[in-house]
Amino acid sequence: MTKFEVKILGCGSALPTTMHMPSSQLVEMNGKLFMIDCGEGTQLQMRKLGARMSKLHSIFISHLHGDHVFGLPGLISTLGLLGRTADLTIYAHIEMETLLRPILNFFCKNLSYNVNIVPITKSGFNLIYENKSISISSFPLKHRIATTGFLFKEKENMRHIKREMIDFYNIPIREINNIKLGADFVTPEGDVIDNLHLTTPPNPSRSYAYCSDTAYDKSIVPHIKGVDVLYHEATFAESELNRAEKTAHSTARQAAEIAKMAEVEKLVVGHFSSRYTELETLLHEAQAVFPKTELAFEGKVIAL
Repeated sequence: MTKFEVKILGCGSALPTTMHMPSSQLVEMNGKLFMIDCGEGTQLQMRKLGARMSKLHSIFISHLHGDHVFGLPGLISTLGLLGRTADLTIYAHIEMETLLRPILNFFCKNLSYNVNIVPITKSGFNLIYENKSISISSFPLKHRIATTGFLFKEKENMRHIKREMIDFYNIPIREINNIKLGADFVTPEGDVIDNLHLTTPPNPSRSYAYCSDTAYDKSIVPHIKGVDVLYHEATFAESELNRAEKTAHSTARQAAEIAKMAEVEKLVVGHFSSRYTELETLLHEAQAVFPKTELAFEGKVIAL
């Protein structure tokens, strides 16, 4: 089974604290390293936590609030200093062009690579990246400005062919991939060997959903149904419900209610308000609704 891993670089909210860094995560799938959001200090966190900048494939930006994007100029500049030559693609709302291009033109005139900005559609569920083994999709969240959630998902895995069946039927190498994809095997004598006799079921496909920043919004449930891990913001405790509604954020309890409705395997809550010096209250409120809840923290690694 290939590595599918999420590393939390930052899980704080807008105001700086000594406890948390602004939002950023790394998702490693099938040998590729993707970044979600890039708050201030992201490149320092990558260094601190041993993440290889040279492996970074592309960046996905949920929305254009500063605590999710202020780290981009520095990271882009550093990648140039490190001699990157491969294009860097940033998936973000169209306004990113207006925000980022003047900064790059001023500070990064002679980059050794191209920065490509791919606009994200602000409505609907949309496939924005795929290769033969994974897909990454976007869907709208409910916040004060256009905001997007992301779903990282493995494509359906191939079945496992039984080694003893290869030997018993003298299956040619050229036929093995088709059998893994579900085909029966026809012997030279014309006998059809059923695929279920030759193979065992594939490993279940794994999935990860990122939902930050967002108010409580049941409309996202179909997009994240049954994911292995859901990261959902939990900016406030239930005692601050009025403030959560006013600022279009969620409480820990609301995050847990979404996880329960979506029947996810595990919930990780983050994007904590700077007002909290301890997070046990948030954790207990969420676990009362959805027991399989964990707190995010800088350096946390989630292995799927």
